[in-house]
Amino acid sequence: MKRNIRFSALFLPASILSVLLIAGGIAGYFAKGGFNLGVDFQAGLIQEVQFAPSAFSLTWSGQGNASVSFDRGNMYLVISGAGIEGVTHTFPYAQYPGIRNLTGAIAAVEGIGVTTMASGDAQSVWLVQSTQGNPLLGTDPYIVHYLPAGSPEIPIEDVRISLQSLGTVSVQVLGEKAERRFMIRMEDSEIEGEGIPAERIISTLERTFGNGGVAVTRSDYVGSRFSKQLTDQVGILMTLTLLLILIYASIRFKPQFAIGAVLAIAHDALIMVTFITWTRMEFNTTTIAAILTILGYSINDTIVIFDRIRETRRIYPDDSFVNILNRALTETLSRTIITTVTTMLAVLSLFIFTTGSMKDFALCLIVGMISGVYSTIFIASGMVYFWDKTAKKRAAKKRFPAAAVVKA
Repeated sequence: MKRNIRFSALFLPASILSVLLIAGGIAGYFAKGGFNLGVDFQAGLIQEVQFAPSAFSLTWSGQGNASVSFDRGNMYLVISGAGIEGVTHTFPYAQYPGIRNLTGAIAAVEGIGVTTMASGDAQSVWLVQSTQGNPLLGTDPYIVHYLPAGSPEIPIEDVRISLQSLGTVSVQVLGEKAERRFMIRMEDSEIEGEGIPAERIISTLERTFGNGGVAVTRSDYVGSRFSKQLTDQVGILMTLTLLLILIYASIRFKPQFAIGAVLAIAHDALIMVTFITWTRMEFNTTTIAAILTILGYSINDTIVIFDRIRETRRIYPDDSFVNILNRALTETLSRTIITTVTTMLAVLSLFIFTTGSMKDFALCLIVGMISGVYSTIFIASGMVYFWDKTAKKRAAKKRFPAAAVVKA
């Protein structure tokens, strides 16, 4: 006969531990001044830059419009307009391996002006497209950048120091350090001043790192109304999630099971928030996605165990509820471990082989999965156990009120 593990003996210690962890998270929230809000929740300018020298510049003086685009192995020059037969010029890097070969071929297109700044050994595969300026070519030079292989890394501290004159500006590394990509965020309160904020950032960086050496890969502005609306939507989304799970579990099981399920997923969300607060991980839409993913994972595990508790109670109707609870948890333990470990392997792969927001997403999932297994066994099941225990005590007092008084 399989020996049952007495999980019930750990329900109270586990509850105390969870309360302490969540209390620590609340204390950390106030001690550290709230979350490290991402760009989606904080109004201001967001700019992604890459430190890359200028390769060449393009101008257009012909009829119609001319635009340039890139992919991994080609550069495209598209000429179109009213009364002009549209044509696309393709310049494969394999055919033009050097930037000087490439610019020579581009200069052969009528109406295109090319000025080459790259060194003679610069390769076409090193090109970096910038969104700075007008994507349609005109009389103003459109700068194309390149990042030579083996370029030295740029410390994030140097970028922060160079931007100190602009006020409160936060800087974050994007991708691998060798890519020299950074995300710069200027708060809404710091945007006021002379000149366009995006241009002020670039000009400030170029004074430190060299003129023409900064490529803008993304530039967005998040308004205060949008950030507030997004924050409100997150709160509504979390509340609706808990409410729907409460309704579903109440219909499928009993009210005490529904409350236990909601308490468990609320516990998981708070544990993840505690982890995010203390590690100062950026709180953004990716973090919200991780929390919602874990809520779904946790409730699935909880429903499976609740189903086993209900089945075990039918099989052993005369057994005590605590024994039924321990038996059900023991029988589902191997399933819980196998499911968690196999899922964890995929998440660990994401954590090891990715960078940036995806790495943070994977780390949140790892913490959430551990918390989800813990809460299913000790919080959700513990809530059902304490509810049943309290209900039996109340029933006993109603049956034998005199004995309860004597005992008291």
